[in-house]
Amino acid sequence: MTSLFAPARPRIRLAAVLFATAATVPALLGATTPAPFTVDKSPLLAPGHAPGAAVPGTTVPGAAAAPGAAVPGPAAPGSAGRPNVHHLAPGASVQAAVDAARPGDVVELAAGTFPGSVTLATDGVTLRGQGNRTVLVPDPADRSACAAAGNGLCVTGVADDRGMPVRPVSGAVVESLAVAGFPKSGIAAAVTDRLTVHEVSSHDNGLQGISVEMSTRTVLTDNEARDNGQAGIFVANWFDRKGGALETRGTQVAGNRLTDNRIGLQLRRVRDLTAIGNLAYGNCGGIFVVGDDGVPRAGSLTVSDNVVRANNRYCAPNPRLDAVQGTGILLTGTEDVVVSDNQVADHSGTSPMSGGIVLYPSVVGAPNARAVITGNMLSDNQPADIADLDQDTGSSFTNNACRTSQPAGHC
Repeated sequence: MTSLFAPARPRIRLAAVLFATAATVPALLGATTPAPFTVDKSPLLAPGHAPGAAVPGTTVPGAAAAPGAAVPGPAAPGSAGRPNVHHLAPGASVQAAVDAARPGDVVELAAGTFPGSVTLATDGVTLRGQGNRTVLVPDPADRSACAAAGNGLCVTGVADDRGMPVRPVSGAVVESLAVAGFPKSGIAAAVTDRLTVHEVSSHDNGLQGISVEMSTRTVLTDNEARDNGQAGIFVANWFDRKGGALETRGTQVAGNRLTDNRIGLQLRRVRDLTAIGNLAYGNCGGIFVVGDDGVPRAGSLTVSDNVVRANNRYCAPNPRLDAVQGTGILLTGTEDVVVSDNQVADHSGTSPMSGGIVLYPSVVGAPNARAVITGNMLSDNQPADIADLDQDTGSSFTNNACRTSQPAGHC
């Protein structure tokens, strides 16, 4: 057994500091109004212009408009290579501004509440708010397709009848805003390439906080996803279809705070992805990597340097998954997954998947294959810090600092 007091390896020293201070997390998460994100708008400002002032070569839809007023047409071309910036005040139509935007444009929302769902389907458009002070909420009168699907912000490309991408939305950016209270997902992205979602708070939605399906080269960083009905962040081939795992071509999920969801982070039927430096706390389960018998299999991805603690809520079973309670990191039906340098602690529950790092057969009985579990620090997880419920599938367990394992010998 590796000593729990052995010197921390260089890659996990920062995570160890976070882990040591994680007892303060409940107080931080209990705040009713999280501190707003800081947004540097200096690249969008001409010399002598204060933040919020109109920039030459932009339109200002809603700057002096009554609620429901029409948004002017596309912004005039910017100068000196600057993007066109469409400024919106509360009451203006976000959808009209997004529809008017051209590739490279920025739609910037002022602080305030913006009712209604929004569909972003133009390459290279940025939708930006003022952190938690800018909130997209449902509008009962909204009859758009995105609203009818129950989602808040839809970033949607074109797929064929089999769900295969035909024309992805490329290079869209969503940053520094909140999406709350939608029946399904706060952000629902499907058939995208190089989508960035950064410093977004997605909370109190019925399904996923941030959902990304059939998309490649996605970057999800520094977001908060809390109090959502299913996953805080969900990355998959499709939510409602089976099939082989999607090659995401290097999707990154990094630095996100995932709390009080059913699952903090769920990676389902995907490959070639990195999940690094995330905090998963207070969910039913922390980080789940999920596959089945589809080919190619889910896997060939890395889960590294995350802090996963006290995910002990109880979530009832559903047709695809047993009850979830007290699971830190779960691999089920995957291959060639590396789980390294994570901090996993304080899990307990009555689920057959309870434990710190758990390898568990999939719903169709497919075991994990060739998992690499290395360099993790685990403590106070019940019934075991590491539970290999597959056994004899070529997985390896090395240099983990823990006290208990099933079977014995993995610590």
